[in-house]
Amino acid sequence: MQFTPKETSLLKELKNQEKLCADKYARAADAAVDGQLKGLFSNLRDEEQNHFDTLSGIERGNVPVPPGGQKPAPTFTPVYTAETPDKQNDCFLCTDLLSAEKHASSLYDTSVFEFRDEHVRNALNHIQKEEQAHGKALYNYMSVNGMYET
Repeated sequence: MQFTPKETSLLKELKNQEKLCADKYARAADAAVDGQLKGLFSNLRDEEQNHFDTLSGIERGNVPVPPGGQKPAPTFTPVYTAETPDKQNDCFLCTDLLSAEKHASSLYDTSVFEFRDEHVRNALNHIQKEEQAHGKALYNYMSVNGMYET
């Protein structure tokens, strides 16, 4: 598959974003206090690495057929009921990663419109939906723990 210079540049940018997200989730999993949050961050790290691998495959011309459906969103039980240093730490990590997910979703939104190949657009759109699901999972955790201002 031959990509335009713009498509090649977008793939590189998306891969850089996925690598950054995977690294941030790995570090956040180490830094998180709550075990539920450590597990969430570890799972999302693996999903971001999968996105990176998918993009690398697309660069080589291997465009996957996106699976149907989405995984159900994880549920959480409240851990923090008062303001503590642990809550502040975990809230900071969640807020930082939610911001990263918003940025990644925005990059995918632009990229979906820029690629000529319908199969690549479908694969990118699927990853974007997963990025949005990551954001929703972070929001759910933050919401149940009183970390998200509405």
